[in-house]
Amino acid sequence: MLLQIDNISYQTTPQDLRRLFEKYGEIGDIHIPRDRYTKQSKGFGFVRYYSRRDAEYAMDRMDGRWIDGREIRVALARYERPIDERNARLSGYRSSRRLVLML
Repeated sequence: MLLQIDNISYQTTPQDLRRLFEKYGEIGDIHIPRDRYTKQSKGFGFVRYYSRRDAEYAMDRMDGRWIDGREIRVALARYERPIDERNARLSGYRSSRRLVLML
């Protein structure tokens, strides 16, 4: 179950989110998207729990809390994180894209 954490500080790290959210259950992974050029946080992140109950508990307890001077919003993420092509190849996933050369 994936939670989206909005309005986090640009200085918040995945380790900070882990420290704040791990008390509500076992965490699978944490991701904070960054701008591809500046490498700065985009101001939101994701926390994945193994258990739906743990995710809902964390959402209830953390939504509206102030972290690093900002009031965070916590909700169930609407979409899963896209598959990273590099990691997908390692897991056996094959892209449907093909290169076609016209001569």
